[in-house]
Amino acid sequence: MAAQNGKDLLIKLDMTGAGQFETIAGLRATRISFNTESVDVTSLESSGGWRELLGGAGVKSASISGSGVFKDENTDERARQIFFDGEVPNFQVIIPDFGTVEGAFQLTSIEYAGSHNGEATYELSMSSAGELTFTAV
Repeated sequence: MAAQNGKDLLIKLDMTGAGQFETIAGLRATRISFNTESVDVTSLESSGGWRELLGGAGVKSASISGSGVFKDENTDERARQIFFDGEVPNFQVIIPDFGTVEGAFQLTSIEYAGSHNGEATYELSMSSAGELTFTAV
């Protein structure tokens, strides 16, 4: 696979709850990570004293983060609404030449910053709130 542009990793938000996804405007940096907890089943009979893990067990999760500048009133307002209302809407993450991850996420953090000689910026963090689907390119 050839190198990809970082700007092509997109975070899209369901604006209406009806599958109307829009890219969160102004993002400059985005990140998605997938995690799973391990379940240790090591016992005194484990070969050579090595740790053993139970395959297919454990809680799976994903987290999304992004940072950028204010560019679009609609997506900024929707993100604030989600946070203050405690909603868990669907998001899509477009991973270039890989596929699309979609599912419910809770907005766990919004940070705003700015300096007197620069633009206002924001950072978002989200945690998965249910099963995610993956659609390959």
